Amino acid sequence: MIESILIEGLIYGIMVLGLFISYRTLNFCDMTVDGAFPLGACILAACIVAGIPPIVGIFLAFLGGCLAGLCTTLLYTKLRVPDLLAGILMMTMLYSINLRIMSNRANISFIKYKTTFSKITEVTNRLLPDAPDEIGILIFLLIFIIVFKYLLDLFFHTDLGLTMGALGANEQMVISQGVNPQIVRGIGVCVGDGLAALSGAFASMYNGFADVGSGTGVIVSGLASLMLGEFIIKSNKIGLQTLRVLIGSIIYRALMFIARRYGHYINLTANDLKLITGLLIIVCLIVANAKGKGNFKSHLMRPKKYGKAVKLSKGASND
Repeated sequence: MIESILIEGLIYGIMVLGLFISYRTLNFCDMTVDGAFPLGACILAACIVAGIPPIVGIFLAFLGGCLAGLCTTLLYTKLRVPDLLAGILMMTMLYSINLRIMSNRANISFIKYKTTFSKITEVTNRLLPDAPDEIGILIFLLIFIIVFKYLLDLFFHTDLGLTMGALGANEQMVISQGVNPQIVRGIGVCVGDGLAALSGAFASMYNGFADVGSGTGVIVSGLASLMLGEFIIKSNKIGLQTLRVLIGSIIYRALMFIARRYGHYINLTANDLKLITGLLIIVCLIVANAKGKGNFKSHLMRPKKYGKAVKLSKGASND
């Protein structure tokens, strides 16, 4: 039970990190995530069926998500489509694209194919026959997340990372420094959607199948995870901000597990999970407003500052 909660929390935590970059850092409302998440799963499934090694499929899934983010950015910057509408358009188009990638099949099962997670499970069963089947996957994800979080924190201490944070807080200041905000925003959105696709690829391997509808409501659950983490840890340090994203994701998955396991006592079913997610976000917003943190948009889209100040000069760093 605990292993499943941690695994799901870490897998979806990768997607929430992508939301953190787009929503919190760039102040960009990116709805592409709902399409990029299944895009990663579909690309991985197509690669596995074609005999391509799963590790290559995972890398291609990330690139596919980055490409989806690039298209959203081009709609926003070149065609002047509002960020919300650009994301919705891309999300809608990705549904058809995902079907094309999987040869017009709505889902593909991995039962007959070897994936990275299935290979890890086989090795774990040989080395640790008495350990739970999922312990190997959990260890792999922990190592992956720790390394990735460390690299992400280092990135936000670079000039580009600082500029990205400044862009979400004050775009005019970035322009005055001679930086092209379209390029910086494009990089952030691409990485954010790439992480969503990577999360979708991992989720498909863990679930044992890829489905074009797996992204429905993902962005809502991601925002709920993001807000839960912010209520638990209050800090302007980027290391703690990325950490609370992962903690929020794990807590959200634990709440969903409790709802599935014990919800029948109050006549709740799996069909009510979306309702619970929505109510959870509403409660978070009510609490935020009660504490004087502003309305829905200001709380959801307010960019976070890294450290005491943001400097764009060479060699600037965070707290």
